[in-house]
Amino acid sequence: MRASPRILFVTSSRIGDAMLSTGLLAHLLRAHPEARVTVASGPAAAELFLRMPNLERLIVFDKRPFGRHWLKLWAETAGTWWDLVVDVRGSALGFLLPTARRARCRHLPGPKIAELAAMLKLSPPPLPVAWFSPQDAAHAAALLPDAPLVALGPTANWSGKVWPAERFVALFEALRAGALPAARAVVLAGPGEAERAMAAPVLAALPDAIDLCGALSLPEAAAVLTRCRLFVGNDSGLMHLAAGAGTPTLGLFGPTPAEQYAPAGLHTAVARARGTAMDSLDVADALAAARALLAEAA
Repeated sequence: MRASPRILFVTSSRIGDAMLSTGLLAHLLRAHPEARVTVASGPAAAELFLRMPNLERLIVFDKRPFGRHWLKLWAETAGTWWDLVVDVRGSALGFLLPTARRARCRHLPGPKIAELAAMLKLSPPPLPVAWFSPQDAAHAAALLPDAPLVALGPTANWSGKVWPAERFVALFEALRAGALPAARAVVLAGPGEAERAMAAPVLAALPDAIDLCGALSLPEAAAVLTRCRLFVGNDSGLMHLAAGAGTPTLGLFGPTPAEQYAPAGLHTAVARARGTAMDSLDVADALAAARALLAEAA
């Protein structure tokens, strides 16, 4: 009997980029349902793969000076014969490992998911997915009330991508006054004081909001997002997680290219600032995009 094929999937250290690569990985799982998969990821994104089917091993590696992290990863993978090595990060690793086939990312213009799909000559690009367990779903159900829920992602990995907190509040209040009466806000953010500080003004202005900042693993956050009618957030890993979870997702863009990093999912949209500064994105423009997205997903 032929042994199950082994696949090595080397993905990004950033949550957003790693989320965008999950569509490619999900395609491989559909094409090779008996495969044993090893995922190599940076620590921030590693949780995305904990609930993935067919996961044989998760290798978490930190970036080191002078590329020494690649030497460590090679040492951990060189003793295995791989049927396929997929390297989203475009390194030389696949050429240094024993493998029947390799796919290496090359920079292409256009959406990031199309660039990734080109590695395996896939068209259209497979959409990202968010994996979570029944236990994660039960935990999410216990945390959330029986009400229309709007998830807000008011943080990002640098301040230039952050829409002003008072505009998140104004957008939510407009949705609650119109398209989503009796809605509750669910405020999500990553761990750490910086994320908490960015979310704090939104929480202060919405005293009935459900504060889940820094309280969830990535699979738990995905399960929470599936219970929300809408996600509105800055260009961030959380935005891509929401789209992968299937939540109608509105991404807010200013200095980063929406044509490359727009959320990819069944129901997604972007609201663009009128310049590169996030404060040039009006509430009215974001509200119009949110209403259209809700109508599309209904």
